[in-house]
Amino acid sequence: MKQVLFLVVSVWLFVGCSEYSKIVKGADYSQKFVSANQLYDNKEFNKAIVLYEQIYQHAPKSGEGEVSYYRLAQSYFEIGDYYMAQYYYSAYMQRFPYSNKAEDVLFMIAMCSVKNSPEHSLDQTETELAISNVQQFVDRYPDSYLVDTCNLIIDKLHFKLERKAFDAVELYDKTENYKAAVSSAEGFLENYSRSQFVEKAHYILVKNSYFMTINSIESKKSERSAQTNERFRNFALRYASSSYMKELTAYIEALEKIK
Repeated sequence: MKQVLFLVVSVWLFVGCSEYSKIVKGADYSQKFVSANQLYDNKEFNKAIVLYEQIYQHAPKSGEGEVSYYRLAQSYFEIGDYYMAQYYYSAYMQRFPYSNKAEDVLFMIAMCSVKNSPEHSLDQTETELAISNVQQFVDRYPDSYLVDTCNLIIDKLHFKLERKAFDAVELYDKTENYKAAVSSAEGFLENYSRSQFVEKAHYILVKNSYFMTINSIESKKSERSAQTNERFRNFALRYASSSYMKELTAYIEALEKIK
């Protein structure tokens, strides 16, 4: 029975592939369109792409051509090729500027960017582009039912940038690159003042400011000592009960002794 079933399936696949090959090679574009839509509905997107390409090239300004071009973009999105999907969505907007799908297409352009956004530890150029594209959709369609979804997505994308920036602060701290730790911590606090990492960023700032001071040449110690004390006072005002207070207080007391 297994052998019979295998034979039946093999024959069915061969006939199916043979029929598809005939349609691809044929000149009946009505049949191509019908078959492409069947393949699309059956989620056989790679096969559908081939036929939709042919249909659009044959009649780019026809109704079938417009549907084919839109479904090319959709098919690439479904198979996870977001760069190609974004290309076709963007080109669709240019080629069919008066389409009633314009809102959905602009949203999908943004979603392609979101899908291409990498994890926070990697380069975040794609994330910045995604934020821009999602915001562009919100600006163009402020009353869209998708706006709330877009705002949630933007928040998640911003958190990636925040996490990436804080990772840099922590890395400089761990590698005892005091000057870079101070600079990156200050930049982080300026750009992400409401972050969940703000307290630790302040701690890293004061700690590395202290070590940068004691390792400075004599001519810079006085100025850097004053900066460290000022940074500590700011920390103490904000986080008087912080678990970091004991450690930072010890640094400031040590700093007073070497003046």
